[in-house]
Amino acid sequence: MSSKNIGIKDVAVAAGVSVTTVSHVLNEVSYARISEETRDKVRSAAEQLGYGPNRLAQALRTQRTGMLGLVSEEIATTPHAGRIILGADEAAKARGYNLMIINTPGSASLESRQADVQALLERRVDGILYATMYHRNVELPGNLGSVPSVLVDSVATAGNITAVVPDEDGGARAAVGALLDAGHTKVGFINNTDDVPATRQRLQAFRAMLTEAGLDGGAAPVESEVSEVQGGYEAAKRILSREDRPTGLFCYNDRMAMGAYRAAAELGLSIPGDLSVVGFDDQELIAANLYPGLTTVALPHYEMGAWATDHLIDAIEGKEDLSLMALHPTVLGCPLVRRDSVAAPR
Repeated sequence: MSSKNIGIKDVAVAAGVSVTTVSHVLNEVSYARISEETRDKVRSAAEQLGYGPNRLAQALRTQRTGMLGLVSEEIATTPHAGRIILGADEAAKARGYNLMIINTPGSASLESRQADVQALLERRVDGILYATMYHRNVELPGNLGSVPSVLVDSVATAGNITAVVPDEDGGARAAVGALLDAGHTKVGFINNTDDVPATRQRLQAFRAMLTEAGLDGGAAPVESEVSEVQGGYEAAKRILSREDRPTGLFCYNDRMAMGAYRAAAELGLSIPGDLSVVGFDDQELIAANLYPGLTTVALPHYEMGAWATDHLIDAIEGKEDLSLMALHPTVLGCPLVRRDSVAAPR
């Protein structure tokens, strides 16, 4: 018998149960009182026969399509943030949903982004994830609330939608703590110039950690530049040319840390012998391949994508009220990834 001719009755016969039982098991009917042993038997029979539930029939019954939309503000074209998509996709598939992605420039107008959301709505997605390539506040298209929606790595300026973001404060504290634990008392910070949450929160955490350690956090050297390799190089040249130069350096991200490595080399400073460096992001192509390997803080891209998808599906299936979570964004931890760029000061 070909797989296309397999029906629910065949599965029922193979499993030795009723057609109703097969339907309840494969459609995951929550109120059905069916033992786990019987459920396993039905799933096994369906798998062996190559039978799956009729998605069209399911959609007509539940008024759901099993499709989620993802509006990606440059996520799809940004390697280090792409794990948001991977986390969302794997979480969706684990729950029987598929992901439809629209990539949009970060500079896109509100009208353009509203058109992207509308394109997903016209394809009858059950819910929408809205993800940005870095943690920031966003003005959202008005039609985003037409279906359950969750923000990833961003917070709505209106503050009225569920969001998940990285723990900027905790991550920065872990980074500075690595330098303090190694014995550094002269610590500097190379920061970003953009007015985004990460810029402000990482600076506040840097100063607070030093102050809590009995050092003068307010007087600690800080240099700000564009958060790219060249900006890190220029800021590091300035901060490392000071007469009382720091022996430990916390960099806003791994790209700026790469620039700091170059500046240190030009000034004849070895890492970590003369200078310990900690980054932020754990961009694998950079952090793991610098020499020595860069100690850094990992952004929870995969975890944010998976968390947002699981809670979005719970809302779609009536298991959770997203409005109860919208008052405050959910914050996920940024763990320290130790490599070889930190040592005790000479």
